[in-house]
Amino acid sequence: MSTSSAAHTDPGRRPTPPANGHDASSSGGHHSGSSHGHHDPPPVARATVVATAIVALQAVLLLAFAWPALETAPRDVPMVVAGPAAAADQVVASLESAQPGAFEVTRVDDAAAAEQALRDRSAYGAVVLGPDGPTMLVAGAASPAVAQLLTTVAQQQAAAEGGTAEVVDVVPADPDDPRGVALTAGLLPIVMTSIAAGAVLALVVRRRGAVVVGLLTYSALAGLAVAAILQLWFDALPGSYLVNAGVVALLALAMSAAVAGATAVAGRVGLVATAATIFLLGNPLSGLASAPEMLPQPWGALGQLLPPGAGGSLLRSVAWFDGAAAALPAWVLATWALAGLLLVVVAPSRTGELTAGGQEVEDREPARA
Repeated sequence: MSTSSAAHTDPGRRPTPPANGHDASSSGGHHSGSSHGHHDPPPVARATVVATAIVALQAVLLLAFAWPALETAPRDVPMVVAGPAAAADQVVASLESAQPGAFEVTRVDDAAAAEQALRDRSAYGAVVLGPDGPTMLVAGAASPAVAQLLTTVAQQQAAAEGGTAEVVDVVPADPDDPRGVALTAGLLPIVMTSIAAGAVLALVVRRRGAVVVGLLTYSALAGLAVAAILQLWFDALPGSYLVNAGVVALLALAMSAAVAGATAVAGRVGLVATAATIFLLGNPLSGLASAPEMLPQPWGALGQLLPPGAGGSLLRSVAWFDGAAAALPAWVLATWALAGLLLVVVAPSRTGELTAGGQEVEDREPARA
């Protein structure tokens, strides 16, 4: 009798829920799904994978930045020589024997033409043969490293002949930054912040027009800020402040728009690929610390087709050389910028929002309203 009473439930009483807050069916279903579903890797295995990936990234960064620096050497550095034909041929032979393949020497008519070649950025140095002996002309603003190299070559050759070298810096670097350290060091922050700006705008802002406005605003402010620091604070840049700011703004737009456009079209794959191209290739191959001709080829030439290298060359041209040789780097930066903006515009407009895990969910703004 007692057994029969225990087997029946009082219809007036609510069934007591399980202690864990789930009913038996949901608990059983959850258990069944988890037993047949995906299992997360153990914490030790996950930590090992993370550590290995970081070390691999470290190795890539070391190779990307150390290899160009270790392989820096003159390779067909453009030079000119002015003087009598026989003496000029002797100078060319002397330079070739001293460092084979280091210089690409052409003849010009006179000292004025030699100096103009440096001001036009068609040559890094010039040997002018006069009645009092040879004079080495250099352009420290084009590349302090190459100017120092040519000065050393002139001194060595003069010492071998028992004389002294006369070196004239036709376009010197800024006296407050004779080695161009500020310009070289300023490139990396611009690269990093431009990549970050393009990525954040593409991933967070959901309207294409707003992304474009954000890119233009960032680039303009970056140009004004960077130029103000380099020119007005460090006094490391000559020329017009607004022109220099415009060059930096174009560089920032080229990188940020490229990252935003690739991200808008290809998602995180596009983001990683474009950021890696700009940071791991463009930055170390820019030649800003030396010169494109000082890097292994064709890597030095490739670096000038990427935003960091083109931006550095353009800034040197407008700041020190009155815009000489500015057309090619300006077109390179404009191409990157326009291509990136075009990708942003033509990419499908996102009406959802991104969760922390990177998945797009339905826009809930109307529901909130």
